[in-house]
Amino acid sequence: MYQEHTKLLDTISIKKSKSLEVTGKQLHISTIKRLHINKMGNQKLYKGSLQTIILKLLETNDKMYGYEITQKVKELTKGELKITEGALYPALHKLEADGLLDVEVAKVGNRLRKYYKLTENGTKETANKLEEMQEFLKTMQHLVNPKFSLE
Repeated sequence: MYQEHTKLLDTISIKKSKSLEVTGKQLHISTIKRLHINKMGNQKLYKGSLQTIILKLLETNDKMYGYEITQKVKELTKGELKITEGALYPALHKLEADGLLDVEVAKVGNRLRKYYKLTENGTKETANKLEEMQEFLKTMQHLVNPKFSLE
């Protein structure tokens, strides 16, 4: 079913309607968005890692503003992962509310820009989250590519 829909998506242009007529059945825009995300890569796998990604970037770059974070992630992943504002800012606000980030506001031209940086607790939590991530990746590697021994 997934392959059928993706083949259709390759040839369908989406108009401003709420749904499309495809071989006599309604294919809703939300379905198309899900398929597009799956086709781009495993975005859902990244979603659970967003806070860790943000913390690691801030550990490496001292302080960053939101758009800068999205562009750095896009650059580092060669376009594989694109963080939307709708995902980024709630994650930043949660990290700030949890005391892991401080916010500095600076005037840049005629605009105010919020820079995010790690607090002392944020630095400690980054180390914890990175360690958890390494353990998770190691476990997943064992699951998807187990090494068999002849002992």
